Amino acid sequence: MAVKIRLKRMGKIRTPFYRIVVADSRTKRDGRVIEEIGTYNPKTEPSTIHVDSERAQYWLGVGAQPTEAVAAILKLTGDIEGGKNTLKHPEPKRDKAEAFDEALKELHAEPKKSATTTKSSKPKAEEPAADEAKAEEETPATEAE
Repeated sequence: MAVKIRLKRMGKIRTPFYRIVVADSRTKRDGRVIEEIGTYNPKTEPSTIHVDSERAQYWLGVGAQPTEAVAAILKLTGDIEGGKNTLKHPEPKRDKAEAFDEALKELHAEPKKSATTTKSSKPKAEEPAADEAKAEEETPATEAE
C-alpha cells in the first residue's frame, strides 16, 4: 500500500483550513485517513502551522511520501532533512481589559488641544482686493449718469 502525507481541506468557501494527514494514495482528497498529524491555516498572518514532529518522523521513516505542499511545510518546521525551523509566530494579542482601561484614561484626560481655533487678527489678503474691485465698478457708473 502506497502511503502519502498530504493536506485534507476543511473550512468554508474562501476560508480554507487544512489538516496534515497520512492516507492511502488511492483515497479521495478529503476521504478516509490513517492518521492526522497536524494542521495548517494559510489565512492567518503569519500562517499557522502545527505538526506533531514525532509522528511525522515516524511516517517518513516507514516510507510515507509527502506531497509537494506538505514537504514545504515540513521543511519550515524542520521535520525533513535540510529544513530548519523557520516558523514565524504571531504577536501576542493585547488583553482586552488593558485596552479598555487605556481608552477610558484617554477619554477622561484633559484635551491636548482646544476644540476651537481663534481668529487671527490679520485681515485676509483677498478682502482688500475685492473692496477695490467694487469701488472701481461704482465710479464708472456714477460718471455715466
